[in-house]
Parts: sequence; C-alpha cells; structure tokens
Amino acid sequence: MGYWRASLIAANISAEQFIGMSGSGFALGLAIASYEWMAAITLIIVGKFFLPIFIEKGLYTIPEFVEKRFSTNLKTILAVFWIALYVFVNLTSVLYLGSLALETIMGIPMVYGVIGLALFAAAYSLYGGLSAVAWTDVIQVIFLVLGGLVTTYLALNMVSGGDGMISGLKIIYEKAPERFVMIFDETSPYYDRLPGIGVLIGGMWVANLYYWGFNQYIIQRTLAAKSLKEAQKGILLAAGLKLIIPLIVVVPGIAAYVMVNDPEIMARLGEAGLKNLPTLEQADKAYPWLLQFLPTGLKGVAFAALAAAIVSSLASMLNSTSTIFTMDIYKQYINKTASDKSSEYGKNFSRRCFSYCLCYGTFIGRH
Repeated sequence: MGYWRASLIAANISAEQFIGMSGSGFALGLAIASYEWMAAITLIIVGKFFLPIFIEKGLYTIPEFVEKRFSTNLKTILAVFWIALYVFVNLTSVLYLGSLALETIMGIPMVYGVIGLALFAAAYSLYGGLSAVAWTDVIQVIFLVLGGLVTTYLALNMVSGGDGMISGLKIIYEKAPERFVMIFDETSPYYDRLPGIGVLIGGMWVANLYYWGFNQYIIQRTLAAKSLKEAQKGILLAAGLKLIIPLIVVVPGIAAYVMVNDPEIMARLGEAGLKNLPTLEQADKAYPWLLQFLPTGLKGVAFAALAAAIVSSLASMLNSTSTIFTMDIYKQYINKTASDKSSEYGKNFSRRCFSYCLCYGTFIGRH
C-alpha cells in the first residue's frame, strides 16, 4: 500500500507547477517558491492534527465532514460548488496549460491537445478507479523528479556555456539578483501579486490549509490509505519533496529569463532560440521553450515528466469529482439505498458524464 505515498505528490504536481510556476519564476522570480516551502510545513500540520480526525470518522469526502460538523444542506451546497469548481476551473486550467505545452513543443493544435489529454486521463481513471491512478503515480513521480532535474540542469548548463549547474546558478544570480528577492516591498512592481511579509503570515496559510487539508482531490489520497500511520508517511514524503520542487519548477523559469535577456546566450541558441520565445506577457511559455533545447532522448524524459504531471492531476480531479457526486449527491438524493455495486456504477457513470462535458465544453470554448 506504499503507492499512496507517491500518489499524494503526483496529484499536486501538474501543469500549474511545471508551466505556471516556471512562468512565475520567469516573471516574478524565486519569491513564488514560498508557496511550495510553506506547503511542506502545512502538510505536517495536516498530518498531525487534521488527518487523525478524518481517518477516525471514516470519511470518504470532505463534504461528509461538513455534514457531521454542520448540516446536510451545507454539505450539498459544498458538494455542488466543488463539482462545478473542479469541472469548470481546475480541470480546464490544467488542460489548457497542458495543451499549451504540447502546442509549443510539438506543434499539436491546442484543441486536439485538450481532447487527447482529457480522454487519456479519463480512460484509466474510469476503468481502474483511484487504485489504478495511485499505482500509475508511483512511476509518474519518478519521471516528475527525474525529468524536472534534467530540465533544470540543461537550463543552467546552457546559461553557463557548458560549465555546469553550479556555475549556471551563480551566473543567473549575478545577472538577475532581483529574481532572488523572496519578500517584495511596496516599491516592487510585483507587490500586488505577493504583498510582502503580510501574505506569508496571513492569507497564504489559509490557502495552504484549505488546499492540503480540505481539497478533495488531494486529501482523498490519504483517506484511501490502509491506516493513519500509512497516510502520515505519505504526508511526510510529500512534505520532503515539496522542499526540492522549486529547484525543478521555479529555477528553470529564472534561467529562461536570463537567457532571453542575454544577447550572448541568444546568439549561441541561433534561430531555434527565437521559436516560441517567452515574454513577460507570455511567461507560461518559459518551460516548454526550454524543453525544445533538450537532446532527443532527454527531451523524451522531460516531456514524459510533464505529461505524467498533467495526466495524473487530471485523473485525480476526475476521480475525486465522481466520488463527491456519488457519495454526496447520488446516494443522498438519487438512490439512498444504493449498494456498493450500484454506487460504483453511479461513480463510473458520473466519470463518463464529467469527461464528455469537459471535452465538449472545452472544445466549444476554444471556438
């Protein structure tokens, strides 16, 4: 049952991290990594204080916890809200960023990338359930870390002109010291995005506690573990990996910023460097832009890491959405006497519905 430990971090790392946070590293710098490092502390708090309560009550979903604490009506409102949030916000944003990467790296039209990623994620989530998703995540985590480190090394090595990763780190610090400022003051143009020390001791804690403690598609991994001890081991592994995630997703963005703004480096890259060039207005292109410079074999590893991150999160969100629908709506209002077999049918049916609606809605949105 140790695969649940890897599954937790695989569900979290997605296009938002690889593409979104690399883009934020390009635009803002290392300050965006505060989300990742604070998450490590938050995970320990969740594992120590929240998780024992959830496991003791035998919860399947977070709306169930709300029902036990408050009322059934509030549970239903929350369930409907989360289903809408996952389908129309979370899932679509991951699909958009993932298809943006496919379009930048391989030239695949965005609409086909969206539909392909959605169908692929739905396929093994639908027929294998959470267990299949979690087992696949074990392999995906390896590719996530390995592929991310490969891309980081390549970017820093290119910055240093082949002198290695450490030399590249020194160069990007010397050329862009403002990208290593961790706390913005009111004079910073990025103060509105990360408003100083206040966000670190205030609002960011609320966001982190919600995401890691009460977000269904994350916490469902721990609720499915065989015991509290096993779930807490998964929490600790995820917290440890969170400490190195900025090296994998933020530093490449800073390296891309230095490369784009250094004429000497751009001259070395030649015409290939001008293809899909990231800008401050299109910072999300930074990570896909870097991938095109990888050698063929390593490009495959890095691309597999990115694809694994996208598909893993899509499958996790899809499975969690269907779980909320089945446990909090289907069994509550549609079939109150549903057996485990009929509940599983309802869950599979809901996965199909959400998959079709997601693909169709995103297709219409692109046109």
